[in-house]
Amino acid sequence: MKFSLATATLLLPTTLASFERIAGYQPISQITDHNAIDLDQKSMETYLALGTEEGFQCAQNIYEQGGDSKVYAVITLSSPLVADLSKGDPIFFVDGTAISTNAYSGASAGDTVIEIKYATSDDQDTYVGCRAGALPEWDQLTSGCFGVSEIITVNGVSYTSNTYDVANDNKAGRTIQGFSTSADLEQLTTSQDCPGCPYKEFKKFYDYYGSSTYADEYVTAALDGTATSFSRGLGDADFSKYGFDGRKEGAKRGSVYLNVYMYVLREFEDAIDDCMDDEYDQNHGAAHAWDEGVAFYTGSLEGTNGAGSGKLLHALADKRCANYKTCGNDGDEVEGISKINYLLGNQFIIGQNALLTYNCGAVRPIVDRIADLMSVPMIQGTLRYAYKVDVQGGVEKEKAEGAVFMAAVIPRVHDCNPADAAIIYENMKIGAASTDHKKVKKAFERNYDCMGVNGALVGGLFNRATNAYYVGTEPKQESSFTCGSSNELAIGLGSDAAAVALVLALCVIIICGVFYILMRSGRSSLPLYGQIHPIEVK
Repeated sequence: MKFSLATATLLLPTTLASFERIAGYQPISQITDHNAIDLDQKSMETYLALGTEEGFQCAQNIYEQGGDSKVYAVITLSSPLVADLSKGDPIFFVDGTAISTNAYSGASAGDTVIEIKYATSDDQDTYVGCRAGALPEWDQLTSGCFGVSEIITVNGVSYTSNTYDVANDNKAGRTIQGFSTSADLEQLTTSQDCPGCPYKEFKKFYDYYGSSTYADEYVTAALDGTATSFSRGLGDADFSKYGFDGRKEGAKRGSVYLNVYMYVLREFEDAIDDCMDDEYDQNHGAAHAWDEGVAFYTGSLEGTNGAGSGKLLHALADKRCANYKTCGNDGDEVEGISKINYLLGNQFIIGQNALLTYNCGAVRPIVDRIADLMSVPMIQGTLRYAYKVDVQGGVEKEKAEGAVFMAAVIPRVHDCNPADAAIIYENMKIGAASTDHKKVKKAFERNYDCMGVNGALVGGLFNRATNAYYVGTEPKQESSFTCGSSNELAIGLGSDAAAVALVLALCVIIICGVFYILMRSGRSSLPLYGQIHPIEVK
């Protein structure tokens, strides 16, 4: 049985009321801890900016070990456990104040080392009391870490630890590197835990690079100043040709555009795997996975309304729209929220609604659309730096930026046309003999239809000084995006009858019209992912 739209509309506000928004999106579960992964990225970038081997090593430590997300303590007990400990079992600490938490992982009777998870809250600003791991001392938060010599009560038995050290024994269970190194189990190999594997978008990248850990290999090569060696001889990047400037771009951008990018899509795929056609409690897992995908796309630094200064993919889309005149609700501005983020906001809401109303079959095309939209800033970035290198004399920094943007999208081109992918790669790779922006642009444009990309969304490289597009960078002329189609918004609403479908279509038209008038008049105050936005015609 599926809820009607009317029922869903009545239920959703009360279901979603207790958690902070993420750039306007209203999660149904606690994801403050997931949202904080961008703090790791921020710390990485701080160290990379030093441009020293020491700085790069510190950045690599954060990349590999984390510090801000899924924090837990590793404690060596003074005496062995008297009984088995299961993951999630309650653990109680007393050190002036009492702390109730649970086991991060299981342990057997006789073991002396246990892992204990820190509790997280619904408040993003104070989501956890302990952040350490590989973070620099100035960025650590230790006031809420377990204290030394605390009494630890496990299954009713009291223990102590004589060796626990706050600085060294607090770890992070979620890392940006782990988004890639876990891919074989979580995105590629079919199993009971991953029945939908290999995931659709990931398969394109695996088929191109020949490695499930391509993202980690790329970022690690940038951090180490070495070359990748992908098994299929496609997409390799030789960072030994670059100094700190080029390596910095490969590492700081690759960690987001490769690692985080694909893990966002992994969470949406996981939601499809978890989705059930009945029983809300079971489907809560699917909706939680969907929330995680939005959190990893956006990050905590964007704030509740999307107006912050983030480090992840939401921030990237807003930066590129300023270059390509695709900002704003109509996609024709050079500042503000990107059209891509407006459209993704629609998809996030539609997908969540489909999951909460048990309309599992509707989620597949939504995830496909999200993948198409997420690729647009990668195309924009590749084209921008192709132009900078070809026409404006860009050097190592610009060449490296173009190379990493290309790495994040070229498997999609290759899936459509290997010959065009080769053209793009040869022009944008590290160490390219030359870069021809025109060839790169044409190679992309020949594959827009296949990749599900509208040229109007990509836009053209815009010169604010002359109020015109740079010569040769004009947008590919295609159907523009308007409010005339209700097809995307109708996906996932779960109507079973033609009459209901008609009502939905009429509602969409009315809602689009009302919001269009409000936003054009500047009177709309709803946050980004909470609005209904015009939808482009493909």
